[in-house]
Amino acid sequence: MFWSESFIYTLKEAPEAAESISHKLMLRAGLIRMLVSGVYSYLPLGFKVLKNIEKIVREEMDSAGACEVLLPGLQPQELWVKSGRDEAMGETMIRFTDRKGRKLCLGPTHEEVITELVKNQVRSYKQLPVILYQIQAKYRDELRPRFGLMRACEFIMKDAYSFDIDDAGLDKNYKKMFIAYEKILKRCGLSFISTQADCGVMGGSESAEFMVEAESGEDKVMYCPDCNFAQVSAELKKCPNCKKSLTEKTVIEIGHIFKLGTKYSKSLEANFTDADGTLKPMIMGCYGIGVSRLIAAIIEQNYDKDGIIWPREISPYDVLIIPLNMAHRQTKEVSSELYKNLSAKFNVLLDDRDERAGIKFKDADLIGVPLKVVIGEKNLENGKIEIVKRRDNSIMAVDKDKALSQIKEILSASSG
Repeated sequence: MFWSESFIYTLKEAPEAAESISHKLMLRAGLIRMLVSGVYSYLPLGFKVLKNIEKIVREEMDSAGACEVLLPGLQPQELWVKSGRDEAMGETMIRFTDRKGRKLCLGPTHEEVITELVKNQVRSYKQLPVILYQIQAKYRDELRPRFGLMRACEFIMKDAYSFDIDDAGLDKNYKKMFIAYEKILKRCGLSFISTQADCGVMGGSESAEFMVEAESGEDKVMYCPDCNFAQVSAELKKCPNCKKSLTEKTVIEIGHIFKLGTKYSKSLEANFTDADGTLKPMIMGCYGIGVSRLIAAIIEQNYDKDGIIWPREISPYDVLIIPLNMAHRQTKEVSSELYKNLSAKFNVLLDDRDERAGIKFKDADLIGVPLKVVIGEKNLENGKIEIVKRRDNSIMAVDKDKALSQIKEILSASSG
C-alpha cells in the first residue's frame, strides 16, 4: 500500500479532551476519530489493528473447540425481564420501542440471546457440550465515556458461551477458556495479571479477571511478584501464599470469565434430557474479552515519547519503506523494487509522499510499524540502505543488493 492512497492522517498534537496515552496516540496516529462522545470511527490503520487482534482471538477460540456465530444486536427486552436482569442493567441499557410497539434494546451483552438460541436447538445430553462465540459490537449508555476505546458506548467484544451437562464439564471448559485467554494476551504482546473476581451483575459461582497494568487504568489490584498472587481487595497487605508484601498496581480489565451455572438456563428454561430421561437445566459458562479495548491496552504497554511501538503480530504493517526523495530516480527505483518483492509475502507500506524527511520520520515513529527501511541518496551512493527497528531504534546499514534477504530474515524471525 502507498501512503498517499491509504487515508492516513496524523496529528501533531492530541485534542485536549484526550486523557490517556493510548487515547492520545490513537488520535494522533490516525487510528480512530470521534463521532460523538464514546462513539468512534476506525480509520484504515486502526481497522487493520482491530482485524489483527480479531484474527488472534479467532485462532485461539477455534483451537479451544469453540464455534463462531453472529447474534443479533437488536434484542427483545422480554428476554431480559425473564432472566431478571432488566432492572439490574438500569439506564446502561439502550432501550426503545419500534413502530410495531415491540420493546427492544441494543445488546449490551448476549447471555439471554445465546441461551434462547441453544435451548431451541439442543434437546439431549448427546448434543452437549457446546461452546459458541462471536465477535460483535456491544452498546451501553455510559454515563461518562472516557479514555477513547477504553470506556466507550459502542465497542467490539468477543463473547463465548459454554453449555454442559454437569459442573465437571463446566470446569473443563472454564479451564480451556482460561488457557485460551492467556495465549491471546501473550500473542498480543501484553504483560497481564489474572485473579479471582466478583461475579457482579453477570451472576454465577466463580469468575476470573484478566488485567493489564497501565497508568490510565481505572482499577487497582494487590499483586505479589514472587508467586504471582493477585487480589482486587486493597485491604490485603500480605500475600496469603508466600507471606511477602503485596504491591498495588493500576490496571485495565481486559477479560472476564464466569461459571454461570444455571442462572440463565433456569430462568429461560434451557433444559436437556439426561441419559436417565430426567429434564435438567444446562450448566453454563461465559467468557468475554474486550477486542477494541485490547488496542488501547496494547498501546499502554508499547509506546515511547515518539509514538506507538506495535508488537509484530498486531501491527497494521510489517514494514514501512521510507524513500527520502521520490524525485531522485535511483531512490524511487530501489524503493519500488523492494516494495514489489516484499509485498509478495509481507504487508508493506511505502511512504511515497512528497514530504520532508523529518516529517516522514516523525510519522513513521508515531504509527509504530516494527521495521523501517530508509532509502536515501547519500547511502545509495555507497551502495547502502538503512534498516531501523522501531522498538529499540537500532540502525543497520546494509548492502543494497542484500537488503531484501536481510529484511525477509528479520521479518521471518520476528513472526516465529
